[in-house]
Amino acid sequence: MRKYRIGGATVNQTPLDWKGNIERLKTVLREARKEQLEILCLPELCITGYGCEDLFLSDWLSKKALTFVPELVQETEGLLTTLNLPIRHSGRLYNCTIMVQDKQILGIYAKQYMALDGVHYEPRWFNPWPIGVVEEFEIDGKKYPIGDLTFDFEDWKIGIEICEDAWRGDSRPACRLYEKGVNLILNPSASHFAMKKTLDRIALVEGSSRNFNCTYVYANLLGNEAGRMIYDGEILIAQRGEILLRNELLSFQPNQLKYGDFYPEQSTERYEELIAPVEPKAIEFPKACSLALFDYMRKSRTKGYTLSLSGGADSATCAIMVAEMVKRGIAELGKNAFCRSIGISELADKSEKEIVHSIFNTAYQGTVNSSDTTLNAAKYLADSVGAKFYSWTIDSSVSAYTSIIEEALERKLSWEQDDLALQNIQARSRSPIIWMLTNITNTLLLTTSNRSEGDVGYATMDGDTSGSLAPISSVDKHFIRQWLVYAEKELGYEGLKFINELPPTAELRPQDQKQTDEDDLMPYHIMVEIEKLAIRDHKSPVEVFSALEPLNLESSELLKEHIKKFYRLWSRNQWKRERLAPAFHLDEFNVDPRTWCRFPILSAGFVEELAQL
Repeated sequence: MRKYRIGGATVNQTPLDWKGNIERLKTVLREARKEQLEILCLPELCITGYGCEDLFLSDWLSKKALTFVPELVQETEGLLTTLNLPIRHSGRLYNCTIMVQDKQILGIYAKQYMALDGVHYEPRWFNPWPIGVVEEFEIDGKKYPIGDLTFDFEDWKIGIEICEDAWRGDSRPACRLYEKGVNLILNPSASHFAMKKTLDRIALVEGSSRNFNCTYVYANLLGNEAGRMIYDGEILIAQRGEILLRNELLSFQPNQLKYGDFYPEQSTERYEELIAPVEPKAIEFPKACSLALFDYMRKSRTKGYTLSLSGGADSATCAIMVAEMVKRGIAELGKNAFCRSIGISELADKSEKEIVHSIFNTAYQGTVNSSDTTLNAAKYLADSVGAKFYSWTIDSSVSAYTSIIEEALERKLSWEQDDLALQNIQARSRSPIIWMLTNITNTLLLTTSNRSEGDVGYATMDGDTSGSLAPISSVDKHFIRQWLVYAEKELGYEGLKFINELPPTAELRPQDQKQTDEDDLMPYHIMVEIEKLAIRDHKSPVEVFSALEPLNLESSELLKEHIKKFYRLWSRNQWKRERLAPAFHLDEFNVDPRTWCRFPILSAGFVEELAQL
């Protein structure tokens, strides 16, 4: 048997960007033909994009997607490939792969299993195709088989698993494909990014090639397609239980093509240069977040970002991510292409810092309770990355609001009696002026909430939660603090040195009270352990205590108090989580009720469950 040139491709698509989506697919198909590929796997729903949400419920979307198939088919001379789109058949919508070979449609495979976990709600839009059923579907006046199909191509018998199909254990399509003698499985996927998720995919693809005695090809979507989900563009090919091809993830390129030459009898040699290494979370985090910011900025057609830079860890992380967006974008695309893609072509001859300066506003909004330490830390960081830096105080606004309410209540406010209100009015007074700067500069306002704050509602609504986008709100504070130290020492962000020396603090109480976040809440490393069990694993308070108590993280009584505090604050702050700005999904789970985690706004607050502690 001869070798065959087989590959996978990824594309950065956008819902309703028909012209752009089709052109990117044509570019990949043309490149594949130029490189003499014979078999190519494209990602799931790559014609429409995966993130069309309830647009999938319409009749017109799937019809329009189908109109582009003929022109894509014409780009497949000498090539066998997958064109992936929604198809409405007999009044029901299916997630499909049209298999095309040398400008001829062979048939249509329909996805058999729908994802309904974490961030996925596929059964809302799509129907599972019944196992073993094959029917007919008409395209341009010709009828083709649709359903549970395999395809023959020279030495290959080819089967399809679309994303979720492959994650169904003993019931997955591959089990039945193996019985049919399939020796090549193509997996078009739209698998959202999460840190270290690649390890699960690698294990799946390796195990599939070994267990089903096949060559297994996996191709994922790329980029921040529709606002929240990030796709890492992973391409994997495996034989005999080992990865033979893996690309570097999270590219700023609009499309990528990776390929190799493979024997059908699985005797292909392993070449290390075809296998990109798995990167640690500390590298995945800025790569994913900076790519998401790049896509969000260019797809929303805005002029950059604005950030209230407090001198604390969260806003510092957001600032570094904007700087990383510019650094990584220039490194991968070149200055001309990067600047053109975000609408600042005239700055292509400027330095990296000057480009950051042109698209990034930061402002320190101090009060009498703010310290020179945080002001200087914020300015030092902004200057180090090149951001514009403004500084003003909001005391006059706070005083105006305070005077009005004191006059209405006919009494003076005090920290002893009105602590929470006096803290919140400071945070809320920062919102109007930073929004004004955002509007004047036609930028997007970043909010700095992290997942730990979202858990317990440690944020002022319409204050520090004001903004268009919350890039780090799916990441816990314990990770952020550790990562900032890494970013200073390993990524060269020397401007973080003062911020990394400071304990996290809201600086909303008088300075003599020495307010810190962990005093107000609990140690962040404790919170993240409670959170994993309570929210990610859906454990009860007693179950959380039973799991953590043997670890000796702190005394048993203090652990009980922290668990009680976590559950109480969690249950009373769902209304805040409902109102947080859109967030990138970066970790294995998040607390965004519009994606990963739904919880009732009103509940009894675990009263009986906490009493058991």
